[in-house]
Amino acid sequence: MLKRIRVEQLVLGMHIKEFCGSWMEHPFWRTSFVVTDPNDIKLILSSSIKEVWIDANKGVDIAADDAAVSEVESEAQVEAELKQASLGARQTMSVPLNVEIERAAQICEQSKQAVFSMFQEARMGKTVDAEGAQQLVDDISDSLARNASALISLARLKTADDYTYMHSVAVCAMMIALARQLGLDEAQTRSLGLAGLLHDLGKAAMPMEVLNKPGKLTDAEFGIMKSHPEAGHSLLQQVGKLDPVVLDVCLHHHEKTDGSGYPEGLKDEEISLFAKMGAVCDVYDAITSNRPYKSGWDPAESLRKMAEWADGHFDQTVFRAFVKSVGIYPIGSLVRLASGRIGVVIEQTAKSLTTPCVKVFFSTKSNLRIPPEIIDLSRPGCPDKITNREDPDHWRFSDLNALWSGLPSSDG
Repeated sequence: MLKRIRVEQLVLGMHIKEFCGSWMEHPFWRTSFVVTDPNDIKLILSSSIKEVWIDANKGVDIAADDAAVSEVESEAQVEAELKQASLGARQTMSVPLNVEIERAAQICEQSKQAVFSMFQEARMGKTVDAEGAQQLVDDISDSLARNASALISLARLKTADDYTYMHSVAVCAMMIALARQLGLDEAQTRSLGLAGLLHDLGKAAMPMEVLNKPGKLTDAEFGIMKSHPEAGHSLLQQVGKLDPVVLDVCLHHHEKTDGSGYPEGLKDEEISLFAKMGAVCDVYDAITSNRPYKSGWDPAESLRKMAEWADGHFDQTVFRAFVKSVGIYPIGSLVRLASGRIGVVIEQTAKSLTTPCVKVFFSTKSNLRIPPEIIDLSRPGCPDKITNREDPDHWRFSDLNALWSGLPSSDG
């Protein structure tokens, strides 16, 4: 018997089936578990969650003299009610980047913590909670529907220390954006988001001293790390009712079209569309992120490098669609305009991939900072245009990320 009760009715030994609310409203990675710690009840009571579903057949029931808010026999009824409530709460109308950025930052942070917990549980031999992971994917998907660039751009700003966990969040977001660019249906898009979130789960089985090594890996250590797709695939095989797409991307996201990838050395037509998508998203996030042994490359420079590698590494159709999904000059790219001003890309525009919105803040003519000004290069009659990319390492603007995101600077 499934019963919806008030959180004040929770006691130790109850089996929580679902929280009545978004995963962002409660502090737990898992949505279904037996309450064994009094602190868990305190955390729930201090959250904004007001009601939960419990399974009286799998845990302690409410007291005989206490009344449930509602009762049902079927899990499908619970899922239908929660889905309807979720749809009613979601707002996916398109909004500007500056409107979505703070909410995207919250989703990034909470997703990172959830992925961290997921990896920890995998290390302890626990099976991945695919339903809970899908909730993460759905909230990330909703953020992208409101603004396709905000969360993807923020996820790139990970530190070397949290790379492993934020990388999963970033690849999830990019897989969703790429799936939409390729015109895949919503079911496939959701599966590909989950595939992106779980594609590196095998790293949970890697030795921590290798995974977190601050320097470049030796050949022997790299050999160990190359086993992570197969380790992840093995872990995911323990999950019931998991879309085969998720397993495929996990196992094959390091395959290359020329057959030089791993673990199976598959060639072009032997690699699925979904694994080819995973390969592009995985590499882009890896090279734009700060790692223990190197700083991330500028987004626009990264795309240029990937274009050089594309023949033999990536599927050309998939790579072109990826560029369209993030822009030739992705948000955060440092660019020089014909007017001699330097700025950072802050938003894509519908008109052209080469005419984004740029926040200019430096004059090369005077070699001085100037008051920031937003230039929409797609505006009819705009006299300025991008002439080339600029290397952030050369200019060392300490507030570059704050300039495009509007969030407080965390740069040194």
